[in-house]
Amino acid sequence: MKTSALKFLVCPSCGDALELHVEAEDRAEVITGRLRSPGCGREYPIVRGVPRFVDSQQYASSFGFQWNRFARVQLDSFNGTRQSEQALADTTGWNAADYEGRLVLDAGVGAGRYAEVVAGKGGEVVGIDLTTAVDAAWENIGRRAGVHLVQADIFGMPFRPASFDMAYSIGVLHHTPDTRAAFERVAAMVKPGGGLAVYLYGRNGLGQRFPDTIRKVTTRLPVRAMLALSSIAVPLYYPYRLPGVGKVLSTLFPISMHADWRWRWLDTFDWYTPHYQWKLLYPEVFHWFRENGFREVEIFDEPIRMRGLKSGAHAPAG
Repeated sequence: MKTSALKFLVCPSCGDALELHVEAEDRAEVITGRLRSPGCGREYPIVRGVPRFVDSQQYASSFGFQWNRFARVQLDSFNGTRQSEQALADTTGWNAADYEGRLVLDAGVGAGRYAEVVAGKGGEVVGIDLTTAVDAAWENIGRRAGVHLVQADIFGMPFRPASFDMAYSIGVLHHTPDTRAAFERVAAMVKPGGGLAVYLYGRNGLGQRFPDTIRKVTTRLPVRAMLALSSIAVPLYYPYRLPGVGKVLSTLFPISMHADWRWRWLDTFDWYTPHYQWKLLYPEVFHWFRENGFREVEIFDEPIRMRGLKSGAHAPAG
């Protein structure tokens, strides 16, 4: 944890600013210590460089396992591509100038694939995650200038409302118990004039019935068993590419068709293991933006990629 994080961290219980008590440091990072609220007396530990505002991964434990197992697969700096940079741009429509000097919330940081991009473009990014995925993120990008990582619940974030110039959540909110409520919590963190962008699963009709039925079984299996089962996507990639038969297989039992076998394995595991996986419609998400004070709401390509500007004076240029 960087001491500069104290400018935006507050007690999620009482909203007071937090006092830092350092036990161990390594250069610019507090590795071990605690944060204390003088108002209510609650304390929050700093463990392995990350302040912890939750003591349980709750419904999202599969993601903690996932991102520690596949910690670097989707990092552009590791795989030599710009796939994460492109995915971020496709969801937000923001460019490098929009991030420069801005405080940005990454709601559901995972292993840090998007936060890495934002920091590289000059933004100061705060990545939160409910799970131990933050440990993978810290190993990947935690020591970088302009990167802050926090283990916290979207429904109880340790920030004051309207603290961030920009916020995004990519592939996360639909994995919470209440997608709309999670959206509202993230939206509340954006300053007037700031930008919010989300990526959510779309509801596409009958084609989702088979995988949703399969998930009723897979979400009950141990994550290590699912890790083994989802590895079948690696060799199945080839028969799934065959004309005719591939389409039938993809309908009955969808797998990731990413060309990189590690990414394919990860994405298939990601599809079949989360406890919650809600699918939404464009109109309802559009109304969420409007109801939370956002204007100039833009809709991008499928699945649901959407952004808006919160009513106010100043906004990202994009």
